[in-house]
Amino acid sequence: MVTLRSTPYLLLQTETGNRYLPLVGSSCWTVGRSDDNNFVLPNRWISRNHAMFQCTEAGDFYLIDLGSRNGTFVNGRRVTVPVTLRNADRITFGQTELEFYCPSKDHKTDVPEVSENETMTSTLHIRRLMSVMVVDIRDFTVLTRQLDEKVLSALIGTWFRQIGDIIGKYGSWVDKYIGDAVMAIWFHDSQGLSQAEALNILQAVSKTHTMTAALSKEYTLPFPLQIGTGINTGYAMVGNTGSGDRPDYTAIGDTVNAAFRLESATKQIGLNIALGEDTYRYISALGNTESVFKQHTVNLKGYDAPTTTYAGNYEDLDKFLQAST
Repeated sequence: MVTLRSTPYLLLQTETGNRYLPLVGSSCWTVGRSDDNNFVLPNRWISRNHAMFQCTEAGDFYLIDLGSRNGTFVNGRRVTVPVTLRNADRITFGQTELEFYCPSKDHKTDVPEVSENETMTSTLHIRRLMSVMVVDIRDFTVLTRQLDEKVLSALIGTWFRQIGDIIGKYGSWVDKYIGDAVMAIWFHDSQGLSQAEALNILQAVSKTHTMTAALSKEYTLPFPLQIGTGINTGYAMVGNTGSGDRPDYTAIGDTVNAAFRLESATKQIGLNIALGEDTYRYISALGNTESVFKQHTVNLKGYDAPTTTYAGNYEDLDKFLQAST
């Protein structure tokens, strides 16, 4: 059995006593006034979907503000981008204060007790064919230096929330929120992508670009928001990479790594979207994809040999999708 003292949790002090909110059983927890959150805090100063906690494979916890009206603060400092939490950090949502505790991060000898049927580290257990999409906000570091932190927090939180809604609509979910980027996964059967799945992925790319452009007009920004997208298809290991008390279901492997590298390669070739060879092979079954994606050779970081990618821009993708529907 795992005891509360040895597991991560939030401490909320109320008039009736302390309330403990355990951060176990998942890798992502949402906080807000709405009933669809993992932790519901019925306070009028808290937004319906206020913030999100995420645990990484390494056991680090991030706090992400989801564009809340009254802000999220850690130790009195407003959260504008995802921040790493430390043991005993004080968190404020609106006028509600909590404390974050993760004893194992500060006390290496504080090891949870496990039963004979549990193991401290769960192994990856399944190999799946998947498409991995990585979307990154361009020049985000420059933006953080030029934008008021309150506006920045609202902007990035809204972007995270809306991209999650878009990806969910088209058959996937956001597996990771990473600073100014997100990673999403679509699982496929062993026969590969169907045409419907290929269209869903392309629709998610298009709608994400449209949403990002709309946010640029909604907020007063020093320059328009731009995003890059990398998509790669292949086999990767997926399963629980966390500990017995802190599971983290995710995918790892070269397929995932290459998706991140392909997104970075869009800057090399001056385009918005870069597809891996297998992704393009499946998507080309839709017909006329050469009107959007052209072949390029790029040097991906960490890879010895040049890599072939098929790249294009959002405007041509939108025209293609309009003609396909």
